[in-house]
This record gives sequence, C-alpha cells and structure tokens, in this order.
Amino acid sequence: MSATDPRWRKASRSNANGSACVEVADNLPGRVLVRDTKDRDGGTLTFAPGAWRSFVTEVARRP
Repeated sequence: MSATDPRWRKASRSNANGSACVEVADNLPGRVLVRDTKDRDGGTLTFAPGAWRSFVTEVARRP
C-alpha cells in the first residue's frame, strides 16, 4: 500500500449489524472518500475536507 492509496475504515456511526455501514478514507490530501461497505465497487463519493468536517459536525448535532 502506498501513501496515495485510500485507507478505508468503517464510519463510527455505522450500525453494528452491518446493514447500514459506510467506509471513510480520510488519509488522502485534499479529499475524503466515502463508500457503501456492502457495495464497495458501487461508487465512491468525494468530499473536500472542509465540506466533510461540516457534514460530520452537523450529523453529530442530530439526535
């Protein structure tokens, strides 16, 4: 694995039984990648780091 390969991790808000899981790769310069754990080849969303931080902050505020 090189420094430019995404390092995927399961998002902390994913549920335990695996039915609603996303993976996040935030080790790449200038972008954060998000994908569905159950469909890893189904596409990837790309966010700017600031946009990702704003999204995570807003989601954390919700009950």
